Amino acid sequence: MQNLFSYPLYIDEISSVERRYRLNADEKQRAYIAQVYKLPSVKSFTAIIKVKNDYKNHKLEVGGQADAELEQTSVISLENFIKPYHTDFRVVFDTQMTVGEFRNLDFDYDDEITDIIEDGKIDLAAIAMEQIALVIDDFPRQKNEVFEFKSEFDEETTKAANPFAVLAKLKK
Repeated sequence: MQNLFSYPLYIDEISSVERRYRLNADEKQRAYIAQVYKLPSVKSFTAIIKVKNDYKNHKLEVGGQADAELEQTSVISLENFIKPYHTDFRVVFDTQMTVGEFRNLDFDYDDEITDIIEDGKIDLAAIAMEQIALVIDDFPRQKNEVFEFKSEFDEETTKAANPFAVLAKLKK
């Protein structure tokens, strides 16, 4: 699958002055995003991202917000519906760390872990897509939709079919 939604930035070209980028996916790009997310469609996808390179500390700071309107299928009614998503995010990259060094890191659960940069570039569109993917409902449902389970069996039938009850009878 060809990546149709990409906005690469080369680390060497990013200044220490904060720059702001606005991404707005067009129709083809939204169709690509829907394929990646495995959704019926993406109605809108935008992101405002700020990027700043801290050369002194070898850190690249990427932050901002991403918004999307996604068409999803309800796990309860199996009907499609549109739901808006919003996320504010901040990601910090280490501009000098290699993949090998990252693998050998020893860190605690509470530590802020920096990402690594591969091939000397980052992709702002991929970062925005990842951030929205992190907030998508695992089991989407429409507003006020509630799952209600009704057993086919009454309580006595369920107790009689219990495998432990059957074993208890054999023991007697």
